[in-house]
Amino acid sequence: MALEDVYKRNLEHRGHRAGWLRAAVLGANDGLVATASLMIGVSAARADNFLITAGIAGIVSGAMSMAVGEYVSVRSQNDIEESDRLLEIAHLAVDPEGELAELQQIYIDRGLSDKLALEVATVMHEKDALGAHLRDELGQHPHTKARPVQAAVASALSYGVGGLVPFLGAFAPNAGTQALSIVAFTIAGLIATGIISARTSGSKVFAPTLRVVIGGSLGMAITAGIGHLVHISGVL
Repeated sequence: MALEDVYKRNLEHRGHRAGWLRAAVLGANDGLVATASLMIGVSAARADNFLITAGIAGIVSGAMSMAVGEYVSVRSQNDIEESDRLLEIAHLAVDPEGELAELQQIYIDRGLSDKLALEVATVMHEKDALGAHLRDELGQHPHTKARPVQAAVASALSYGVGGLVPFLGAFAPNAGTQALSIVAFTIAGLIATGIISARTSGSKVFAPTLRVVIGGSLGMAITAGIGHLVHISGVL
């Protein structure tokens, strides 16, 4: 396709769609794959110890769902960035003067004088016009570009490690203490996750850890409540 055609057919960049598109793709894919995989896994196992079976199926299905979902969503984000890159190439080929003025305005908005902004934009255009626009106009940086395979592997591994923590609670000596054991292991895992997250981000430990524990505990409480209602209603 000629650069002029790309320019005419794509008058606006799509970078503003990246946030909601990635979340939408990941959410839909995760819901489909996780639900289907868990139901198939538990149904196919036909094991006597349902809790152990459900735990294993949940970890495996969830890890695979996260991996596939993360891969698909990151690829969607990369596709948007590539589309913007091609569009920027077309813009530069069709209207280089307009693109120079656009880059100048970006630098003016950042605090440079009109004259200095024009000088900087001119130098940037002479050195690497496309790189300057991708970086300063669209916020694309090669060193921060998401990698689909890397993101998928990291997501699957982190999900699997996290899932193993509450799974250990299923090995409590009797059925009466299994639920409490799972909750205890999970809260310990949430605390560890909060601390690691806070340390990694360089923030204070208490507030982020408390948010993680409260959020996770709320999720467990809601799930347990729904399960209890289903049980007493005789649905299962």
